[in-house]
Amino acid sequence: MKNIIKYFALAGLGCVAFSSCDNDKFLDVPKYDILDIESQFESDDNARLGLNGIYAYNNVSKQDDSWGFKPQLFTGSHPTMDTQCTGWDVKFLDQTWDANVGELGQGWSHAYAAIARANLYLAGLENAEKVTPEAKKLCEGEARALRGYFYTWLATTFGRVPMLATGEDFNNTPVKAAAETYEEMWDFIIEDFSKAAELLDWTPYNNQYGRCTKGMAKAYLADAYMWKAFRCPNQAADCYAKAKQELKDIIDSNTYELSSNFATNWDPAGFWNKECIWAMCSDEGNEWSSWGSDRTITFCNPNMFKWFCACPENGGWGAEYLSWEWYACYEPGDTRRDASCATGAIPEAKLAEYGIQKSNTVWGYNPYLKDSLGVKDASGHVVAPFINAEGVQSGTKTRQFHFTNGEFAPAIWTTKIWRSAYADGNSWGTQMWAPVIIYGKRYANVLLDYAECCFRTEGENSPAGWAAIDKIRDRAWGNETIGKDYNAYYGHYNNVYAGNGKNFTMTSYPVGVLTARVSVPDAKAYYTELQAKPNRVGYKHTSPVWKVAVNEERRKEFNSEWSLCPDMIKSGYIEDHVNYNYPKDDGGDDYANYPWTKRTFDFDINKMDMPIPATELMKNPALKQNPAYAGQENKE
Repeated sequence: MKNIIKYFALAGLGCVAFSSCDNDKFLDVPKYDILDIESQFESDDNARLGLNGIYAYNNVSKQDDSWGFKPQLFTGSHPTMDTQCTGWDVKFLDQTWDANVGELGQGWSHAYAAIARANLYLAGLENAEKVTPEAKKLCEGEARALRGYFYTWLATTFGRVPMLATGEDFNNTPVKAAAETYEEMWDFIIEDFSKAAELLDWTPYNNQYGRCTKGMAKAYLADAYMWKAFRCPNQAADCYAKAKQELKDIIDSNTYELSSNFATNWDPAGFWNKECIWAMCSDEGNEWSSWGSDRTITFCNPNMFKWFCACPENGGWGAEYLSWEWYACYEPGDTRRDASCATGAIPEAKLAEYGIQKSNTVWGYNPYLKDSLGVKDASGHVVAPFINAEGVQSGTKTRQFHFTNGEFAPAIWTTKIWRSAYADGNSWGTQMWAPVIIYGKRYANVLLDYAECCFRTEGENSPAGWAAIDKIRDRAWGNETIGKDYNAYYGHYNNVYAGNGKNFTMTSYPVGVLTARVSVPDAKAYYTELQAKPNRVGYKHTSPVWKVAVNEERRKEFNSEWSLCPDMIKSGYIEDHVNYNYPKDDGGDDYANYPWTKRTFDFDINKMDMPIPATELMKNPALKQNPAYAGQENKE
């Protein structure tokens, strides 16, 4: 299983980095074309301004259709198998994508456009006599970090890709083959992040949110080392040791920490906290005034996220689902599930039938609005809940527990993208009052990457590895929330209620707040038992206990986040996960009891290196199609 996988994310969906919640300065980004090439390096200020042309590609443009749900393929953070979708996204759920899929071409072009700007910028910076050494240091560090980020997306999506160096773009270098080896490609990326980490500080320039930092560079440098270890097994030991050191540097810097409450990471009052290392925040227009377009990195289309991710009855398209298998995988007491989703109303009999534990906060209910997710009448107004008191269905099938042959199963929506969404029936999708944040790297990513590196370098009993997992789980059970003040969060939601004519006030946080310490199940014991337990068709995990632990914690922690699939891939876990959690339907009676996980196609690990877009093959004759799409076996 050599040449494995992808991370289908949006190419430009990278992110805007942030520092701390007590800073209200943001990266102002005037239009890139206000500076001509000649004046770009006439001063320190102009050089810093010129970086904005690269940063601008870190947001979702109004023209981009390649938005970010696809990095969650086969993770439980989207309708996972072909029985759960028949619409526009089906190709990405049953591995029937090909080189003509538009999103792939858009992502490729977007990433290389950003890289071209970085390459030309770095070439000009080298000979910029009017830019001071101090400013050059900052500008080179940020440009290299951004270039490394976009190459990371390309490398983890398509496998080996052309590596355009400083001064090159597809205009002056229209024909260039992919890197000959994974080693060559990842060493290029490693060099960029290494140099960026050397040049940048832990805090962003002028305390402006949106700029690359040493923490961002080191987090992605560790990521690159881990990917190189995955792609080049003969160098794995050295790569994991280097990744471990970079991650330890981040931990020892004391720059970042876990938020006390997992849930607040996606609340407007909690965005700019010390857990955030690299993220994108989308402007929400005038509904949240501190996020006006003059304070954000560029213009983007936040409605796109809201429409895709919110449930239909709250003004969305409902395309960003979570699976029932994911819903059922949490241990009792783990607050992350209820903090991550809202469900359609579910008859309690169905919960018992499928072995799913009822939740007081996630059961046909939006805990942030303290309101049932109802259905709409013929005039479009929200009316009665989907399931009445007797458990009888009373609305459209978009709210059903499950059904086949439709995009709207399984009726679990992430609330990481929307929380306080509300549709009044007459103004579809307009009352979603919260900025949208998409994390690329949180401190939680660092801890779980560090755990993996500890296990790989110290063995499966690594105390440091299990300690990092335990830290994540201690927060997940709510122990770090004890005694914390949540008034800032209440204020935002109460404003939402007032604006929507609601007659109630939030006086307590909806999920995950405890008043007394609780016991957390021992991670090693729990995952040892899980690893040894056959699934419903008799398949047992082929991964060691530590790998099951790290990656199942990733699934619980990073559901609906764009790091999830690539993290599971670089760990070599994705195939084991698919076989265990989503076994193929063999026509047996057992599958009748698990309608949400019915897979009818053979999962092909080699196809997870996405095909080179057909348009790029036509333009660049030096490119060759990835073997899985050319009738060949992947080789490395």
